[in-house]
Amino acid sequence: MLMRTDPFRELDRLAQQLTGPGTWTRPSTMQMDAYREGDQYVVAFDLPGVSADAIDIDVERNMLTVKAERRPVAKGDDVQMELSERPLGVFSRQIVLADTLDTEHIQADYDAGVLTLRIPIAERAKPRKITVGAGSGRKEISG
Repeated sequence: MLMRTDPFRELDRLAQQLTGPGTWTRPSTMQMDAYREGDQYVVAFDLPGVSADAIDIDVERNMLTVKAERRPVAKGDDVQMELSERPLGVFSRQIVLADTLDTEHIQADYDAGVLTLRIPIAERAKPRKITVGAGSGRKEISG
């Protein structure tokens, strides 16, 4: 089996532990994938453990902002935490969208801890054929 390692992932984890959870003024980043699928762009964000009502999506001009908050789970008085590695707090990501995308018709779905945004390509940006009309004959220039 082939395993891909990322030497900086451990540094990111350590930095996050030292700086503490993300806050609304200094949010942590969230992991994402972005790809084109047919006539739309798809952006998927990993947000495990975040409830759908804790996700905020805004578009202003061409700037897409996604913010989410993972809140601690309420525990009883008799619970003693042994290990807590799952990060809590606020997560945010901003993406500059191209002018060729239709920001008026973005669709957002949240399933199994993954927020998926589908952004259609604007009609003006899609390839199209231009027909060439034939002229009405020869024209003479007299002078």
